Amino acid sequence: MASLSYGTDNGPYGEQVSTWIEAGLWGLLAGGALVIGAAVAWLVRVPRVVSSTVMAFGAGVLISALAFDLVDEAATTGGVPATVAGFLVGALAYVGGNIVLARRGARHRKRSGDLQPREDDQQGSGTAIALGALLDGVPESVVLGLSLLGGHGVGVPVLAAVFVSNLPEGLSSTVGMKRAGRSATFVFGVWTSIALAAGVAGALGVLLLGDASDPTVAAITAVAAGAILAMVTDTMIPEAFEETRLWTGLIATVGFIVAFGISRSA
Repeated sequence: MASLSYGTDNGPYGEQVSTWIEAGLWGLLAGGALVIGAAVAWLVRVPRVVSSTVMAFGAGVLISALAFDLVDEAATTGGVPATVAGFLVGALAYVGGNIVLARRGARHRKRSGDLQPREDDQQGSGTAIALGALLDGVPESVVLGLSLLGGHGVGVPVLAAVFVSNLPEGLSSTVGMKRAGRSATFVFGVWTSIALAAGVAGALGVLLLGDASDPTVAAITAVAAGAILAMVTDTMIPEAFEETRLWTGLIATVGFIVAFGISRSA
């Protein structure tokens, strides 16, 4: 997996950044894309077809990172049985959590249209949307942290995939929140909190698994990968299809091959 390092003893920052802090910073950077997307959506009227196009592209990028980096590396280091089991557990855990939150008002949390319920329509839907965003973001941050455990720096394809996919997520969801009448305090409070949580999740992944065996790390990576794939198909692709329709597959394919090119050239 192509990677890059944040800093060394003689680096530009003058001191070595420990691995867990580095993981937290990369997680914060990736999560910060949500805030950037939200700011754009709040300040500028972005056509839905644009946000849907970027969402489809981001879905393809994430799928490529899953296939060629996360799952492949998990199978190589931990074996196919552990990878398959972890992948299915991750998908089941995500779908189960998503079903619970969907019933409480978070079903359309990534939608930019008028599908998100107002708080008056469904009490507690704002909290459910916030928890849903957290559910979407944590697995991505965990795998960013785990990619540092080999000592070779963060995985560039995974970092690029998470950042690119988070931009349209923050953008599209914010449009929907704004149309549902939610305040700027709520919107930016949610995305700032998720960005911070992403940093914490990345750091915890390293802190808790720094001494774990390769099969254990591989299994956890597979769990996160399964959750990410379930998230892509349950939330990102449906939103993208709303506007891009028959072009969705082609746009996602372009995202997939661009990410593949990054993974092989970086």
